[in-house]
Amino acid sequence: MGASASHLSKEQLSEYQELTFLTKQDILHAYRLFKQLLSNDLTDFQHTRVPQSTICELPELKANPFRERICLVFSTAFDRDGSLCFEDFLDMLSAFSESATPEIKSHYAFRIFDFDDDGTLDREDLKKLVNCLTGESADTQLSEAEMNQLINNILEESDIDKDGTVNLSEFQHVISRSADFVSSFKMVL
Repeated sequence: MGASASHLSKEQLSEYQELTFLTKQDILHAYRLFKQLLSNDLTDFQHTRVPQSTICELPELKANPFRERICLVFSTAFDRDGSLCFEDFLDMLSAFSESATPEIKSHYAFRIFDFDDDGTLDREDLKKLVNCLTGESADTQLSEAEMNQLINNILEESDIDKDGTVNLSEFQHVISRSADFVSSFKMVL
């Protein structure tokens, strides 16, 4: 395997490939990238965590308005601080890979957009979602009336059971009608 993957055994590599949508080459590249993110030696890569602030500096995430939410969703840290261990990092890359299924992509997108982690997208989640996409500066932020109209339109289109929120199945239904969603929900290493 060479020096760049000296701590990743063939068995681990095969196991990671079975558990993700990543190729062996993708996993090795992710391992090298993860090693670069660490300031110390990667002697226990399965338990060493990279802080959210460092992960968010990756070029693939730096410009993404949801970068902090992405880290929080994939973080398995006890206190969900957004830090990622190598397996969290692989899970994130796998979900954003071109090989991930539309169901996986929509599941993680829903979790990323569910800012309060209550299992639904309510008006407040949708407002935060829109603000992330449009920016919160005075020149890009929607007026209160525009925001309310947009949220009403989203709920009218998505809220099938008319309970005032969008659940995962409603979200997946809407996403299934958007061919662009799957192709745009990716991260290329």
